[in-house]
Amino acid sequence: MIDKLELLLALARERHFGRAAEAAGVTQPTLSSALKSLEDQLGVLIVERGSRFQRFTPEGERILDWARRIVGDARAMRQEIEALKKGLSGHLKLAVIPTSLPFLAELTVPMRRRYPDVNLTILSMTSDSILAKLENLEVDIGISYVDTEPPPRFEMIRIYDERYVLLVAPESPLAKREQVTWAEAGQLPLCLLTPDMQNRRLIDRHLEEAGIRQTPTLESNSMLVLYAHVRSGEWASILPSRLAETLDRPSRLRPITLVEPTVTHKIGLIVTKREPHSPLVAAFIAHAKRVGNPAKAEAV
Repeated sequence: MIDKLELLLALARERHFGRAAEAAGVTQPTLSSALKSLEDQLGVLIVERGSRFQRFTPEGERILDWARRIVGDARAMRQEIEALKKGLSGHLKLAVIPTSLPFLAELTVPMRRRYPDVNLTILSMTSDSILAKLENLEVDIGISYVDTEPPPRFEMIRIYDERYVLLVAPESPLAKREQVTWAEAGQLPLCLLTPDMQNRRLIDRHLEEAGIRQTPTLESNSMLVLYAHVRSGEWASILPSRLAETLDRPSRLRPITLVEPTVTHKIGLIVTKREPHSPLVAAFIAHAKRVGNPAKAEAV
């Protein structure tokens, strides 16, 4: 049953019979046979299909929800048994919003030192994609914005607050300023992340609150592209302060604190709600809590 449910999750990811079979490492007839067997066992049609995949039926969507829970619990069980036999090891997959990538080493380095047999995969993606990947068990942990209440199937653990700076070249007329308002920043030629990124949507919102409807003259989904264009002196950018500090080493640019308003956004871990968590996820959460609240972690 677990193997059949794993194939069902592959189909949910790919929405295509051939690609799902390839991703799962089986033939397409094997996948189709497993799906038909599930339908016979449960007495419902799971997938609407003709010559190709069309959609999951309403009953199929509910079965998919249960499949995610069952497969997630089965994976956690196997991991816990392995940890009891050999110590903590395995593969942990993280999905991270681009603006948090520089912070990540504060979590991964102590994890690596304590558990050298744990391998890590780190993927950069949008906040919406992170939730989708978590839901379908494609990643273990997300790092994203946690300002709002999570959907019922997720839990969030805050680790730090994101603050914003205006990043300008040394020759900018603003370079000697300690602070600049959002309204002033909005008058500059800006290069910003693309609108599919939540960071960009938040920046647009804060500029609008300051009375500015800004259309950036350059957009990119790459932070390195933004940094390179600020260095040219033709553009400025609005970035989280941690990110600006990390990109600009050695210091060549000037980060200026943004005020009126001074805004922060909470960044944290997002994990599927499960009790208990798998040993790998539980260990990573423990490290994140120490970083986010070291005094409390030491007291415990």
